[in-house]
Amino acid sequence: MSDSSTPQGDARQSIPGYDVESVENWVRENVEGLTPPFRWTQLEGGHSNLTYALGDQNGKRAVIRRPPQGELLPKAHDMGREFKVISGLGPTAVPVPVAYGYCEDPSVTGAHFYVMSEVTGKAMYTPELVEEWLDLPARKQLGESFIDTLAALHSVEPDDVGLGDLGRRDGYVARQIRTWYGSWEASKEAAVYDDDRIHELHTWLNDRLPEQGPARVVHGDYGLHNCMVDQQGNLTAVLDWEIATLGDSLADFAYALNAWGDPDAEPSPAMHSGATTAPGFDGPDFLIERYAAGTGADLSNLEYYRAYNYFKTACILHGVYSRYLEGKKSTEGIDVPALKQRMIATIDLAVERSASQS
Repeated sequence: MSDSSTPQGDARQSIPGYDVESVENWVRENVEGLTPPFRWTQLEGGHSNLTYALGDQNGKRAVIRRPPQGELLPKAHDMGREFKVISGLGPTAVPVPVAYGYCEDPSVTGAHFYVMSEVTGKAMYTPELVEEWLDLPARKQLGESFIDTLAALHSVEPDDVGLGDLGRRDGYVARQIRTWYGSWEASKEAAVYDDDRIHELHTWLNDRLPEQGPARVVHGDYGLHNCMVDQQGNLTAVLDWEIATLGDSLADFAYALNAWGDPDAEPSPAMHSGATTAPGFDGPDFLIERYAAGTGADLSNLEYYRAYNYFKTACILHGVYSRYLEGKKSTEGIDVPALKQRMIATIDLAVERSASQS
């Protein structure tokens, strides 16, 4: 995560989204081991959440996160959920920041926020970042660490770590299919685009829905963009748990697998960043074998789950595309035609995976 320093002195009072004095008073009263006033440093890559590093008077550093300002969807940017998850997973083999404190009183700074430990490392967004940060042996190690961490998460019994009430335990994929197909239907007029294959996939996915195994904590967006990595290729923390819930671990695994670019495959417009297309990474087959060994999971329906995830991603892209066409999102710096091609390429992959599921 790169950062940009925020000026001190009077400028401390104008940090967007934070009443600095009020927040520091809350931390002083509720978080042990941190001594305000802080030096505030904005962190990029927080997915629009207002995320800052805090440097205290004794040289200790922490991180504070709150939702963006303005009106939000009811379940968006759920800081309480993030804090609950990292608190629960703290004693497990899943690397997460240490949870220091959560403020649910919006009168302190206008929104809920939480404070956690700062974690060293960088998130890998692109092949260029990979080549700057990791040598070839570290890239191989990262593949192992990445999939071992996901296997560790899916081996946690939610009730054992206080996360048994994080969400419904059953019907995870069925609900997701219903939600995202509804999104496609709602967006197709504004998008001026429909595709018969989405409707065929919707039927196929519902007809072939596997029986869900034991409910596990699913991250929902597990990928290198949401992980901090050291220069030896080890994950130092998994971040951004705001959409985590209970659900089908194989859906979570297949999502991560779909986003893992194969360095030996032809480039695809469906791959958004392709960080793992840099030389030195093991391909998806390695991840599959290692995940199976680490969890003992039955992967006979893996192609179904991969098709489902491509279907879901295509529906998400369709909704985003429609909002650009409607003028609800700024298109500055956005290649809208390329976004449409990415959506279509993702449908292609969903169809390909559905055809390969026996």
